Amino acid sequence: MYWNPAIERLSAKELEEIQERRLRALVNTVYNYSPFYRKRFKEAGIHPSDIKSLSDLPKLPFTKKQDLRDTYPFGMFCVPLSQVVRFHASSGTTGKPTVVGYTANDIRNWVESLCRALVSCGVSNDDIMQIAYGYGLFTGGLGFHYAAERLGATVLPISAGNTARQIELMKDLGSTVIACTPSYMIYLAEYASQMGVDIAEDTNLRAGIFGAEPWSEETRKRIEEKTGITAYDVYGTSELSGPLFTECTERSGIHVWADMFLVEIIDPKTGEQVGEGEKGELVVTTLTKEALPLIRWRTGDITYIENDKCGCGRTHPRIMRILGRADDMLIIRGVNVFPSQIEHVLMQIPEVGEHYMIIVDRREDGLDELTVQVELSEKAEIDTTGDILRLEKKIAEKLKSVLNVWAKVEVVNPGTLQRFEGKAKRVIDKRKI
Repeated sequence: MYWNPAIERLSAKELEEIQERRLRALVNTVYNYSPFYRKRFKEAGIHPSDIKSLSDLPKLPFTKKQDLRDTYPFGMFCVPLSQVVRFHASSGTTGKPTVVGYTANDIRNWVESLCRALVSCGVSNDDIMQIAYGYGLFTGGLGFHYAAERLGATVLPISAGNTARQIELMKDLGSTVIACTPSYMIYLAEYASQMGVDIAEDTNLRAGIFGAEPWSEETRKRIEEKTGITAYDVYGTSELSGPLFTECTERSGIHVWADMFLVEIIDPKTGEQVGEGEKGELVVTTLTKEALPLIRWRTGDITYIENDKCGCGRTHPRIMRILGRADDMLIIRGVNVFPSQIEHVLMQIPEVGEHYMIIVDRREDGLDELTVQVELSEKAEIDTTGDILRLEKKIAEKLKSVLNVWAKVEVVNPGTLQRFEGKAKRVIDKRKI
């Protein structure tokens, strides 16, 4: 039932003592080795000696994604590059990624976190785990890969895409667990049916670990009905170390390992902490990261916390299913998309006007669909329907190259789209998440 029972079943008092000790060590480390945090602390009138207990946490400043962009690429690192054994990166609104470095110990702790998580949802050394998250700079694939190998499971590192091959190998090699986005799992089930393969009857698949995009309980039910597997939720962000925490077999929230991460929920508007069970923005402080420790990292994700002991016996706090985002970032098929990225592409195309609309919907097959409506420039020399179709294809290809996700493009006549006197509402999200 447990990967590390001594830690996973610690009492609340023992966990609090570990957190306070590691928090004090953390603030001293960043003050001494991070010019960024030293400056932030001084601006806030805070010295490490002021942080004595968890009740002092609100004294510390928040850290935001923009801070990583402003200090790109290594400005927030707390160790020399000679101690960094790996980089991961995520795309940003300006074209510059947010870069995360890892020491060897950071990698070990990441693997430890995911080993606990995988075991908590029933994965063992008897399983064959098919990893259909992307590998490379994206953290999903490699995170699951190293953890599954560490606990002794057999790994099928197929990465994302190549759906026919996914189904063929799932069937032939006897995959029992799959890790991918929930929307891709729905597509896999549909594609398998078209190939004459019934996942429930013709494969050994029994469980799936799904994340990297918001998904609902209704989607969980659809996946389980279509495939006969048990679906588990996973949470993490690239800045924290990619996938880190999952539900356990109770499926009543996602266990956050409190000896490694200190979580709080704040009102996204005021920044004030809210009470247990109240919804707000998830904020995470990394207690063990060496290369890129983060103080009060604002994830932008909306959820709430439960601290009661879970039915599985684990005592660490649980965050509930992510309800949405505090900012305007869209997650399309597991890919982070910012409206400003779309605008940046559109405004480089001479035939395109200044007005556009972004529409996100969820198709009947469960996959997200991104539509970009854009007005034709009044100066554009477009005469035929064929010209319009070629322009739409051109825009779609440019968007794909930047966003890493395909968008349907609709070019409309000048003056067609809504104008705004105040703040423009460029995004319509029709998904029920």
